[in-house]
Amino acid sequence: MRSIKSLAVGAGFCFVTLAMFVQGFLPAILPESRTKQVSRAVRTDLGDVKWVRYESSDYSPLESLGRAVYIREGCWYCHSQYVRPVAGEELRWGPVSEAGEYAFDLPHLFSTRRIGPDLTRVGLKYADDWHYAHHWDPRLVVPESIMPSFKWLFEQARVPVRKTSEGLELERTPAVARYFTMNKDKPVLLFPNETGLVSVRPRPDGELPIDGTPVLDLTPFADKPPVLTSVLLVVPTKELVGLVRYVQKLGTNRGAWREVFEPQNVALSVMGIPQSADLVAHGEEVFAEHCIGCHGAKGDGNGLAATFLFPRPRDFTLGVFKFRSTPSGSLPTDGDLFRTITRGVRWTAMPTWHEIPDKDRLAVITYIKTLSQRWKDEKPEPPIVLPTPPPATPALLARGKELYVKAKCWECHGDTGRGDGPSADQLKDDLKFPIRPADFTKGQFKGGSHVTDIYRTMTLGLDGTPMPSFADSMNNEERWAISYFVLSFSAWADPLTGQKLRLSPETKASLNSPGVRADHPRLALDPAGESTGVARVSDRKPRVYYPGIQE
Repeated sequence: MRSIKSLAVGAGFCFVTLAMFVQGFLPAILPESRTKQVSRAVRTDLGDVKWVRYESSDYSPLESLGRAVYIREGCWYCHSQYVRPVAGEELRWGPVSEAGEYAFDLPHLFSTRRIGPDLTRVGLKYADDWHYAHHWDPRLVVPESIMPSFKWLFEQARVPVRKTSEGLELERTPAVARYFTMNKDKPVLLFPNETGLVSVRPRPDGELPIDGTPVLDLTPFADKPPVLTSVLLVVPTKELVGLVRYVQKLGTNRGAWREVFEPQNVALSVMGIPQSADLVAHGEEVFAEHCIGCHGAKGDGNGLAATFLFPRPRDFTLGVFKFRSTPSGSLPTDGDLFRTITRGVRWTAMPTWHEIPDKDRLAVITYIKTLSQRWKDEKPEPPIVLPTPPPATPALLARGKELYVKAKCWECHGDTGRGDGPSADQLKDDLKFPIRPADFTKGQFKGGSHVTDIYRTMTLGLDGTPMPSFADSMNNEERWAISYFVLSFSAWADPLTGQKLRLSPETKASLNSPGVRADHPRLALDPAGESTGVARVSDRKPRVYYPGIQE
């Protein structure tokens, strides 16, 4: 008996020592564990997305504050931060994790439990506004969520309101004076929800006061506004602003990977979904499970979370849609709606829904079409057949630059494409809501980031917005030229900050070359090894790395 005990103790000691060596000491001595480099997706001057080896960037002071809050609040108990090369995780979350992504993570927050979703690739999946709503009450945006609310990360004040000839107005309480500078030249529009909750967008640095005068706007409720005697103002604290900055940073060291993420990139226009009673009923269930918090029970865009969101959620009762393959003014096809739901709308609170089953996405489309009378009275016009894009050349980009100035795109989008043109602050959509022009420098295009997507927008316009169709004022060649130029604003840029990466002219020239494929993380161009022909075209048969993903 004594010998068995001794053997068990000895075996236990050996296995513990082996585990410490394999999981602790051995990884520490591998060169890969100390690298800061990762394979990063970048957009080239010619509009392609290719992969290059590049160093990860450290957290900013505000992001570091957010990481400390993330640890303090125990977010890592439920959320992992590691995409494993098993079980098809790279098809659900995004590219498999690399050691260089964690170069600045001390302590590491890999976690082991996934009570909530993995957050390794959550950066830029949602807008900041979505995260603020999610932390105020997770069930506003994810009805089935079991995550607790984090309301102590908000400044809160109950403020009486009074009626004036121009509508409702906040009383000048000490809280209002602390939150706002009361600068009359800068109105700060606030949109209460039906319960009187009012979200106030924070300053980028999370500090107070916010420059401007608060103005309550009940326009979304049309002629049936809620009766309010007071409202609850909620303002994210600096800690919450930092937490959201940290979450948005996650995964962005891998660059513009989302633009070539196959599961959410679908291109459909000709699709017909049967409007059967069973499918509509199932669609209503899907809508209640995933959509009602933002779009509202009536589908009018007045969900309880809408007070947090800018731009506001789509009002399905109007039957007006921006992203279509049909002519301007027409309803979209079922394929257009399926594409938008699958891909999401970048730069907004509308995320990609590629993770939910196809049948659910098809069903919810049939239900959405019951929310507007327009679908009963009209049929979508035939989709426009888009031509094959011409090859991108420096001459075509130069022509696009001339057209950008000639067509006065700069008036809204700015000379540098940052969405800061002289008219940007005055723009409103057809419902008279403020609307911001796209910032081209980050590559976060709402309707798609391929040159064909930009060309489609230039050709068809965006219904309900100030963005018109240029089909009559530009020929095909001109629209292709300006589309390539618009795309070039995000060349070599960080999708989080819009800042240009520090790549040598030689590396850029290699990535611009069609002879360098570099279309997968494992084929990323290594600037230090360019002379060896890394990632260049080969005649050998490509290998299959993952299901559906070839070398």
